[in-house]
Amino acid sequence: MKKFSWKVVLGLALLGFSRSVGWALNKGLSFPLLTSYSRSAFIKGTILASEGIIGLIIPPLLGYYSDTLKSRHGRRRPFIMAGGLLAGIAALTIYTACSFGIPLAGFALTLAFFYLSMHLYTAQFRALMPDTIESGQRGKASGVITLFEWAGNLFLFGLAGYLIAKAVAVTGGEGIKALAQTPYLKIPFIITAIFLIGAALFVYFVIREPKAPEIEENEGLFEYLKSIVENRDFLKFYAAQTLWWMSFEFIAIFLYGILAYILYGSASEANVKAVTSLGLMLMALFNVTVLIGALPGGIIYDKLGRRLSIILGGIIFALPQLWGWFISSRTEIIIALAIAGIGWGILMAASYPVIGDLLTKFEREAFTGRYYGFFEATRSLPVLLAGVIGGAIVDLAGENYRILFPIGALLVLMAMPMIWMMRNLEVEE
Repeated sequence: MKKFSWKVVLGLALLGFSRSVGWALNKGLSFPLLTSYSRSAFIKGTILASEGIIGLIIPPLLGYYSDTLKSRHGRRRPFIMAGGLLAGIAALTIYTACSFGIPLAGFALTLAFFYLSMHLYTAQFRALMPDTIESGQRGKASGVITLFEWAGNLFLFGLAGYLIAKAVAVTGGEGIKALAQTPYLKIPFIITAIFLIGAALFVYFVIREPKAPEIEENEGLFEYLKSIVENRDFLKFYAAQTLWWMSFEFIAIFLYGILAYILYGSASEANVKAVTSLGLMLMALFNVTVLIGALPGGIIYDKLGRRLSIILGGIIFALPQLWGWFISSRTEIIIALAIAGIGWGILMAASYPVIGDLLTKFEREAFTGRYYGFFEATRSLPVLLAGVIGGAIVDLAGENYRILFPIGALLVLMAMPMIWMMRNLEVEE
């Protein structure tokens, strides 16, 4: 039995907070900055989808190799240290590219460098929780970590919104254009770099990993991938997660376009820049309601059952998207995103521990790195699919961004029967 340690949980929560600040920087500023280069939803979506390509490959591979790493520094912490340092440097590189006004191809490469750095330690961050927390207590740990992760999003979106408001007051411009004309643009990039590097250093020097289990029969890379397909419970969960994350990414990637289309009738560069402040405020609101749903989601997971908590979160997240097709005002948008955030918080807190509990059930806890690597791949694949497919759908629909709402709801509802049919989801006390 592993002793529950709040120091470990809070260390992982801090790491999750820093990584969320990094991903929020990407979600909050990349789309408006790319709009300065191109109006095409397909081009912008494809560039942002490069994160999905990198996340599809790197976490499963490095998660696999971290399982077998023999080091006095642990199996996960060396990756966390290297990835955190590089991610902080990459955040500063994005700002440098913005300030020098490099061409679209160069800006896309700086984003790709950031995505690569962040994914160098994605699987290791996820695997460290079940490595150190016993099954039966992982819902509580997941609730706290999820709370901090989405608080990181809230912090960055709030900071960016405040800076844009100050920039607008100084320049008289609007949105991201006003921010780019002031020294305020550098602040979110610098703060993000500080958090990414600081949290990686904290985990490396403060948290101690448990002794690595002896792996008597190590899976080869091919056998590991094959075993996921052969085990129906893993396959169902990974497939379901791909669907609900694709639904989320439809909205997250194209939120500014959605807002511009609903409120102004088109997603022109001027309209996208005009809704930048509103978009950041709505992202912050969404994250507030995610926080409201996260802790109850962890409690429901441990106390009331795995299936119930996941399906409850999924349905609450899907219903506002069904309503989204009919939304026409700012107030309706706010209400819909607030409700969706509660469902998403429950869903995130309830889905994070599932892989660790399945590995406990099948006595495969030595392989948390590789399985959480695949867990992250099924969160990254939707970025690729949503960016490319979502952008193509919007362009084919005559730049009607509203169409992403019902499609997203359908994807979430398709995932729920897969969760219900998992045989070993409930873990015996």
